[in-house]
Amino acid sequence: MTIPSGLTASPRIPEAVHRRRWMILTVLMFSLIIVVLDNSILNVAVKTIASPQPHGLGATQSELEWAINSYTLVFAGMLFTAGLVGDRIGRKKVLIFGTLLFGVGSAFAALSGSAAELIAYRAMMGFGAAFVMPATLAVLVHVFEREEQPRAMGIWAGSVGVAIAGGPLTGGLLLDHFWWGSIFLINVPVVIIAVICMALLVPDSKDPDPGRLDPVGVVLSIVGLVLVVYGIIRAGELGDFTALSVVAPVAVGLAVLVWFVVHERRSRHPALDLAYFRQPAFSAGVAAIALVFFALMGLTFFSAFYLQSVRGYSALQAGLLIVPVAAAQMYFAPRARLAVARFGTRATAAAGMLLIAAGFVAFAYFDASTPVWVIEVAFFAQGVGMAHVSTPVTYTVVQLLPREKAGSGSALNNTFRQIGGALGVAVLGSMLATRYRSGIEEHLGALPAGARDAAGESLEATLTAAEKLGPAGKTLIGPAHEAFLDAMHLTSLGSAVIAVIGAVVVGVFLPGRPDDDPDPQDPEPVAQAAALD
Repeated sequence: MTIPSGLTASPRIPEAVHRRRWMILTVLMFSLIIVVLDNSILNVAVKTIASPQPHGLGATQSELEWAINSYTLVFAGMLFTAGLVGDRIGRKKVLIFGTLLFGVGSAFAALSGSAAELIAYRAMMGFGAAFVMPATLAVLVHVFEREEQPRAMGIWAGSVGVAIAGGPLTGGLLLDHFWWGSIFLINVPVVIIAVICMALLVPDSKDPDPGRLDPVGVVLSIVGLVLVVYGIIRAGELGDFTALSVVAPVAVGLAVLVWFVVHERRSRHPALDLAYFRQPAFSAGVAAIALVFFALMGLTFFSAFYLQSVRGYSALQAGLLIVPVAAAQMYFAPRARLAVARFGTRATAAAGMLLIAAGFVAFAYFDASTPVWVIEVAFFAQGVGMAHVSTPVTYTVVQLLPREKAGSGSALNNTFRQIGGALGVAVLGSMLATRYRSGIEEHLGALPAGARDAAGESLEATLTAAEKLGPAGKTLIGPAHEAFLDAMHLTSLGSAVIAVIGAVVVGVFLPGRPDDDPDPQDPEPVAQAAALD
């Protein structure tokens, strides 16, 4: 930034806030970790929740996917509005509100008596989480000066990765000693501590010129996403992507999303300001985030079944095996700025995406006897790649927007993160289910006719049916494992393709060397950014 002669740069951050910035970041990380961890923690518990009562809820494959996606879809759909509300009434207020609502939803989810109740309370948790995530990044932008933001955002992005990978470990520890509801109940004391710290430490901030809310746009986005993902999940249930009950909701959902785009372009106060996407680097950044989480969430969904049902590890052991992802995120995310300084954002993010793709390709060759160290290397590679994508991409997206729009800007970034994750579970989960069903059907002849469809829905359903058959059911175990591995290999390759597409996107559109990055503090870029609002 160039300061005109005769003028002195004044600090943008009040000194009292600047002194406690790292304490504030710690509080933000706690609130961020619980809302992200709660999504990944469910992945390691799906096997338990699928078990019959009283050990689980007897949830089907589609109910498990909806238990994940009800949280994610409400989360993603409400992020637009949550960011705007934070910009309007204050980020601290919405941060505390969202955290409290998330805690209440967690308590109810822990006491769910059926899969339907769990899905509903997970949606409530997602509603609260939508107000937390954009507020954390918006507050970060307002308590750190620009020269410290890359490091702070690296820690922020690293905490997201740690939560995703640390969820299975936390879930494994809890499931090893308590009932399945403990994975939600553990959130309650953390929420209480976090809210107290927020009230004492976090400063409030808001946009001096906020826009109006856009309820029509919010409703259209939620309806469109739910219909599309419902159709995809239904395809996995039926093993048929051409059925009317699949095509109809997907087609209507896509039509609603087109309506949403048209409405946003015409609205004077849109929930999603499409003008942001005129900047290629911004579009590439949010697309990269979506593609990464599309592949990653899909993989973590089925890796839980691979590690527990095929390899025979307990929930705790499966969680420990995923620790390398968290360790790599924790170490490399805050240091990704060093790679950006040397190689540029484009090369760093593209290399990270290719490393993620390599990890997925490795999964396509795993079987029931793959050495543990090979699995650990693949997980570690994914963590390193993720760290070198999330940090530079998040920084690029946020820096392309004016600081006063930090809430709605970070909401856009996180919305595409959640949409990518939701579609990853739905699309890749449906690919897994469809391939598995086609591979196991010929081996289900020993089952009663009425039980064959249910037993062929998932690996866990087949193993449950085999257990009910007693000694005769043992002949199903081997074919079930083989069918699942075949399905996992196909899905892993699909994930790798998505990651490679992401590498191409960031390699073409993200800025290169650091000198090419936009500086929103300079007069001209600020004026350009302001013109978008």
